[in-house]
Parts: sequence; C-alpha cells; structure tokens
Amino acid sequence: MTEPKTYAFFQGSMVPIEDAKISIMNHSFMYGTAVFEGIRGYWNEEEEEMYLFRLREHFERMVDSMKIMYLQVPHSVDELCKIVVELVKKNGPRTDTYIRPTSYKTVHRVGPSLDNNPSDICIFTVPFGDYFHGAGGLKVQVSSWRRVEDNAIPARAKIVGAYANTALAKTDAVMAGFDDCIVLTESGHVSEGSAMNVFMVKNGRLITTPSYENILEGVTRRTIMEMAEEELGLKAESRAIDRSELYIADELFFCGTGAQIAPIIEIDRRPVGTGVAGPITTTIKDRYIKICRGEVEQYRHWLTPVYSRRDSSRKNSSLASSR
Repeated sequence: MTEPKTYAFFQGSMVPIEDAKISIMNHSFMYGTAVFEGIRGYWNEEEEEMYLFRLREHFERMVDSMKIMYLQVPHSVDELCKIVVELVKKNGPRTDTYIRPTSYKTVHRVGPSLDNNPSDICIFTVPFGDYFHGAGGLKVQVSSWRRVEDNAIPARAKIVGAYANTALAKTDAVMAGFDDCIVLTESGHVSEGSAMNVFMVKNGRLITTPSYENILEGVTRRTIMEMAEEELGLKAESRAIDRSELYIADELFFCGTGAQIAPIIEIDRRPVGTGVAGPITTTIKDRYIKICRGEVEQYRHWLTPVYSRRDSSRKNSSLASSR
C-alpha cells in the first residue's frame, strides 16, 4: 500500500514535504536567523478529534519573537491559526502530533545583517509522543553551561541560533549519564531546563523562575500557573531560585510543549523529596493531559478542534477555536 503524502506549508502553498527545501546559501541556515514555535495536537480517540493546544497563544508568542529578529510575514495570527488547522487536516493524523512553524530570513548572501533581508514562514507536522519516552521521573544535573543572556541572544524569543546553547547543555548531560539538565544564569540563579521551564514545590508552595532570569516565557508554564490556582488553590510564586534550593525542594518538575509535565526525581545525584514523583507534580501532570485531550469541559476554550470543522456530524463541532 502506498503511504499517504505528508504536506508542509512552504512559500505560501501546501506542498509535499519532500519539496519543501531551502538552499545551502539560505541566510537562516548559515546564521540561525529564524524563530520557531512548537505546538502540540492531542488525539482524542473516543471523539475521533484532534485538539490543538493553545494554538493562538503560540502564534502570539511567535509574533513577539519575530519582532526581535526583524522578521515579517504576510499573515495575521488568525490566518496562521487557520493555515495550521488546514495543514493538520490535510495530513490527517490520528495520533498525537507536533506542529513546527518557522519564520526565517530568505536572502542568499554571505553576511549576518538582518536588514534588506526578506522573510517567509514554513510549517510542518510530525507524529509526536512523549519527549522523555514515558520516563517515570528524570535524573538531571546542573549544567556547567550558562543560559544565554538577554543582551546577547534573548532567550524570551525562540531563536534558532540560540538552540546551540540548548544542544551543548543537553548533550553534555546525556553523555554524563543524566536525562537532562537545569541551566543557570550568569549570576548563578536557576534559569530553566535545556528546553523547558522548571517548577519547584517547597512547603506546599509552587515556585517558578521569573521572566528576567533569561527564560522562554512558556505557554505551558502559564497554563500551569493558571490551572494550579483554579484546581489546587496554589498561587504560583515567580521569584529567583538559588541552585542550592533545588537540592532541598520537596518536588521538582519540567514543563513545556514538548516535555509536557516531567517529574524530576534526582538532581546532581541527590534525590528530590522522597525520590519519586510528588503528589502535586502528579496531580498537575494527570490533569494537564486530560485538559489537552479535551476531557475537561471548563478548559475547552484552550483547544482548537481540527476535524469537527470539516464534518458537522463529529462531536463537539460547535466548540470555539480560540479564547
């Protein structure tokens, strides 16, 4: 049987993904002058529906990243959301899916300048399960690599070139026998994981690093802060965190679109809490996945259904697609 074609949005059209190619002279390839987003689609088997999680919020953040990098594309946030829905629908996945939009500089020339340098956007989708492959808890280290500073390469923008910093930190951690790492700022405060935000639980308080500690202001991070207060009565505290606080935390976990909610059970060879995923982390993790799959009615406004837009006989076809 012939495999169904997979399509990408490239140069303004839906094209077979094998035709979505750029030149080796492309500016973004040579200098990392592109920004991207990671968006998840969750397959609900019972409803036969694909739910895209906080689609609009991801593109709103992407627009902010584009402003920093002098990128302009001829599409509004609403138009980009519609393009993603149509692309996912065209590819027709029936499993959890990852959507990667990238805005990039298109000029073919040697020299890093961003001026007089046109922009474009491309989008592709791939099947995507657990980032950490179902690990019950992660063993991490504090990386010797520091997070890039805002006045060097702003971490609040998802800049392609900045992920060399992520690659170095993640690779060294894995080669040293850890699952991932936590990176610090130049001042020695906790920033985030290699490519995800971090939360700490201490004495029943939920604590995360603030935006000024060179973090990407995560959509999942914001989601947890909102749902923890509504669901658990925990108002998340955003403040600077010292490295040594990680060693005495009751619970730690990563969060992000890719990582989802990932408990940390050991840091620098020290057990976190009792050495297993803690109760607050577990509750947040389980609730988050149910929300993403459309199983919690009060959070349906965070979800954009894909297939119900085409077939009115599908369940939940009347759900709003944005906030």
